[in-house]
Amino acid sequence: MAKHLKLGKRAERLAVEYLVRNNYQILDKNYRAGKAEVDIIAQKEQILVFVEVKSKHQTDHGYPEEQINQHKINLLSEAANRFQIEHQWEKEIRFDSISITFLPQACKLEHFEDAFS
Repeated sequence: MAKHLKLGKRAERLAVEYLVRNNYQILDKNYRAGKAEVDIIAQKEQILVFVEVKSKHQTDHGYPEEQINQHKINLLSEAANRFQIEHQWEKEIRFDSISITFLPQACKLEHFEDAFS
């Protein structure tokens, strides 16, 4: 597996662990709807949360969350709509991002709630 794919999988695993520790129920991972994919779909209380996970080894050329562009947001929205229809979800939804920077001695995780509004 390519190095960047391993990094992404590790980041998603850390994000899931973080969400579970913070009382989120994980409903799905790597949910696909056509060309769109959501890394993590979780629920906290009565809110359905679609989470995009981004990671980098360093921040010399920007932070992980800066990699999320309008095209990606549109795809996330498309996948979220599909998931809501499939699961007949009519309550509140939210789009979050989790940014993980892998530093030499540790990793830094930041959770941005309602990241795209």
